[in-house]
Amino acid sequence: VEEIEKIAKKHNLKVIYDAAHAFGVKYKGIGIGNYGDMSMFSFHATKVFNTIEGGGVAYNSENLERELNLLKKVGMNAKMNEFQAAMGLCNLRHIDEEISKRKKVVEEYRKRLSNVKGIKLSKMQENVQSNYAYFPVVFEEEFGKTRDEVMEELAKHNIFTRKYFYPLTTDFECYPQYDGNSTPIAKYISDRVLTLPLFADLSIEKVNEICDIILK
Repeated sequence: VEEIEKIAKKHNLKVIYDAAHAFGVKYKGIGIGNYGDMSMFSFHATKVFNTIEGGGVAYNSENLERELNLLKKVGMNAKMNEFQAAMGLCNLRHIDEEISKRKKVVEEYRKRLSNVKGIKLSKMQENVQSNYAYFPVVFEEEFGKTRDEVMEELAKHNIFTRKYFYPLTTDFECYPQYDGNSTPIAKYISDRVLTLPLFADLSIEKVNEICDIILK
């Protein structure tokens, strides 16, 4: 965010962040929605904080308020209903507890899967307080089994994972103008990434069962 801000100031640009997955994340103790001119959060049911469906925009200029309200009420009719608002208020009371539970799950995964040959985990970011939304694992050739083979083995034990994010956007038929091979690192990760189960009430025993199957 700091480097992007430098570029924006240099060229007099506005910065709008896609913060869909980042509710509850802090950088240097500051909520992530404070950075840039606007940040857009998703409140879909699959997110750490949800209102079943919907989202929100954080912004730092009063000049944007009227324009955003017009877009919400006239441009797209993107208003939330009362039930969604009530669900959001209920979930908001538990968000810190939710993130804390997710952290314990992630810590157990990291304890079991770090330093395993052929398993690549995302690095812990300095000065970032995570919301532990997802736990992606990259299975490289040295592991001896492909991502798809690991996924199939877990499924035999009724443990369901996702190839997240796969396929690349550039590989969809509706984008024939793009070549996925032009972004070889993204292509490499996309072909090998698997997101393991992660939710607040996932027991440590279940995490260890998942890890046992993978390591076996």
